[in-house]
Amino acid sequence: MKKLENHLRSTARQLIKFDTEDEVLQYLTAVFHSELYCDFVGVILNESENFVPKAWSGNLPAVTNSFPLDIHKCSPKLLRQSLTNERADFPEICQLSKVLKDAKVNTWFTVPLYDNDYNLGFCIVGFLNYLPLLEMEKPFEEFGKDIAVAMAMAREKKSQLKKIEGIEWISKNLSLKAPIEQHIAELTMRAGQGTNADFACIYLYDEKENCFIFQPPAYGESEFPHKIMIEENYMLNKYFPFLEVPGGSQMSIPLIIDLKTIGVLHIENKKDAIFTENDLKMLELLSNHVATILENARLFNKEKESKNRLQFLLDFQQALVKETVEVDNFDGITSMLSNLFQNPVILYDRFMQPISFSLYEKHYRSQLPDQISNVAKTMKSKQKSLDYFTVEDSDDPSSCFSLLMINGGGSLLGYLAVGRPNGEMDEIDRLTVELSRNICSIQFIKQKLVLDAKEQAKDSFINKLLTENIEDKEGILQYANLFQWDLFHSHQIAVLSITLDDKELKGSNLFEQQSKKTQVWEYIKSQISVDDASIITAYHDEKYILIVPLKNESALPNKFWHSIYSKINKWALETTIKCKVLMGVGGRTNNIQDYYISYQQAIQALNIVTSRLRQNGFSLFDELSSYAILHHLNYSMAIDLFVMQHLGPLLSYSEGKNTDLINTLHTFLQNNGNVKNTAEELYIHRSSLLYRLEKIESLLDIQLSDAEVRFNLMLALKLYDMYGQEIESNRLVKLK
Repeated sequence: MKKLENHLRSTARQLIKFDTEDEVLQYLTAVFHSELYCDFVGVILNESENFVPKAWSGNLPAVTNSFPLDIHKCSPKLLRQSLTNERADFPEICQLSKVLKDAKVNTWFTVPLYDNDYNLGFCIVGFLNYLPLLEMEKPFEEFGKDIAVAMAMAREKKSQLKKIEGIEWISKNLSLKAPIEQHIAELTMRAGQGTNADFACIYLYDEKENCFIFQPPAYGESEFPHKIMIEENYMLNKYFPFLEVPGGSQMSIPLIIDLKTIGVLHIENKKDAIFTENDLKMLELLSNHVATILENARLFNKEKESKNRLQFLLDFQQALVKETVEVDNFDGITSMLSNLFQNPVILYDRFMQPISFSLYEKHYRSQLPDQISNVAKTMKSKQKSLDYFTVEDSDDPSSCFSLLMINGGGSLLGYLAVGRPNGEMDEIDRLTVELSRNICSIQFIKQKLVLDAKEQAKDSFINKLLTENIEDKEGILQYANLFQWDLFHSHQIAVLSITLDDKELKGSNLFEQQSKKTQVWEYIKSQISVDDASIITAYHDEKYILIVPLKNESALPNKFWHSIYSKINKWALETTIKCKVLMGVGGRTNNIQDYYISYQQAIQALNIVTSRLRQNGFSLFDELSSYAILHHLNYSMAIDLFVMQHLGPLLSYSEGKNTDLINTLHTFLQNNGNVKNTAEELYIHRSSLLYRLEKIESLLDIQLSDAEVRFNLMLALKLYDMYGQEIESNRLVKLK
């Protein structure tokens, strides 16, 4: 029994190594016949309500010739448990028992081939002589489960191999040059035959008409709609109820490429046969290749057509290029385009201001460019992500203008508006407009190179903008247009400081230190240009500056700037130079004069971050509460005298000493005079704090319990936070 049990385990391990069901059965019968010394071994499977031998070892015609046997005339126990000649049903109940008895098989036993998911049949072993059967029911039943699993795995391998072979055939034999109908025919046939479906077809999505359109030819015949319109509900299962749902007589699979649904593969059965989970897997595997093949074929045909039409536009392209070489303005380009389209053409700058137009016929109104511009601005503000949109002429509903963005070097340069009756534009027109847009882009870039040949132009622009009294407003606007920057859109200015760590300062002179800071700044600049090209970076008055447009004004400002500051810190860490970057952010701008104010506010915010909020790393001026009011007090001798009167002795005392009485006083006032909270925040003992407070009262000759004294001290501290550098400079001069 032990030897036989080991043999069963060894055989079970070998069975799962085979790739086909025939190999499994042949190995099983051969091994049993040789190891058990039996007269015959057979594997009987249930096929179409009949028991049919699939593998047999041993010669006993009286048994083998009796098959197939009607499953209903045999004992149902054969498929559920092991039977022997001693525990079998009577011959009049089980036809198999009768056959074996008539063939004079004295000893036999069966092993059911079933698992939780499979019930395939049974294995029978027979001896002509009588042999006592050992108690091996449980091991044999477990072995039967192993056989069932091995056979199911072999069938699954065969099925998968067949699917893979079908997919490989499609990939190798379908040519991109073949008509789309040939692709559809082969794909639907593979889908239908692979799932034993009566009907298979493909619907492709038409984005222009917003519907699914039947693509002939189909596999088989059935009644089906030729067009399925998409309504407000864009859920696919509304239009294809059996979408990726097995267990019914219909099933549909979406065809997706790059997360975009391009169509649906649909199969049906006229009979009661249902589609299984394996059919779903097969269609999913096929759909990935179907989507890729159809999309590649579509792109190939589109590219072929585009090349043919491009040849048609060659002369027109050469004429436009010649115009850009000979002329610096856009008038010749708009005139040629207008004659080609036989409709008005208008060219706008990036701020929707008309810079050149040709109205084609005199009956068009001269104010048309401004009217179209006003409507386009409204549409663009609502749908900012669009680079192509249609605008109706308010005075002529039958006339529409197609507006296209003109880009160059990663920046928006302007807009090209082409008038079209009823907004119609065929493929040739689209190609022509695209070509024209590229030519306009070249002309824009040419003008940009003429106006701004050197990077220093930007520094000049910043110097003119960040002054208290702006003298050359037109020049600033010209520079802004050159940099594709809308000055009239709200911005905020941030000022950065880069502080080197002690390790970087050690052993280096001022020139080397400045070189390290410049290296960090240049790296940050390069990363900003990649991350967000709309942010302008500059170095002005020995300060590192960011001018950032408010893209989403409804967003929380602190969250928005926290994101920017986190990126800057990340980029600073990516350099090999150890440093700390701090940032102050000014208020938002509403007009050109506000840029200087925002710049000054950013400097003040940076001063406060440096002195009080280093742990935060950055701060917005608008969130500095009373600091925002104090900002409007221009620095004067009165401020200097006020700060020195109330804090001068503390500043002098703290020089060269480890005890920072200024910080102790600030923390005490911030905690509203609470000794316990102040000591905890400073991480010192209560007695140490009381000693410091007594020292402060002694040096300043005050009583900290006096509310007026506290107010004056807090005001002096805030002024020192904002103007500390100027105050310290004046104090040191006086000391000298």
